[in-house]
Amino acid sequence: MGKQLMIKPEKCIGCRTCELVCSFGHDQAFNPRNANVTVMAYEEAAINIPVMCLQCEDPCCLEVCPVGAISRNEIGAVVMDHAKCIGCKMCMNACPLGNISFNKEKKQVHKCDLCGGEPKCAKFCPTGAITFEDPDEGMDRKRAVADRFKDVFGEEAKA
Repeated sequence: MGKQLMIKPEKCIGCRTCELVCSFGHDQAFNPRNANVTVMAYEEAAINIPVMCLQCEDPCCLEVCPVGAISRNEIGAVVMDHAKCIGCKMCMNACPLGNISFNKEKKQVHKCDLCGGEPKCAKFCPTGAITFEDPDEGMDRKRAVADRFKDVFGEEAKA
């Protein structure tokens, strides 16, 4: 398995740099509405979560496309062929996470394509909330989370 986008919401400061570099990289315009990543802000919980296509192992969007405009490329990214796309938006409806959007100006659906293997959202994220890494390297993160639970629940057990 290759690299994938990893999200660490606890590091996101809501700067939305990812949205700006994504939209500029794809459309040469700073327009977060047309970015393939969206930062969702939850003020009550004081957390921001970058959301984008997770490049599913078995993508529903690919399965439902009636004209074969969605495929997996050589780096493993699920990508759209806009020349084939008829704009039916079935892929938008099929995505269980809502990670496919529609550009009204271009009249096209769009989603994360991993920027050809060098995702700009990860490259320019100032805090490391978005990274592009081998998922097997995520074991350190799992251990850190488990250690925090151990610390919290270990203290409760002693009480």
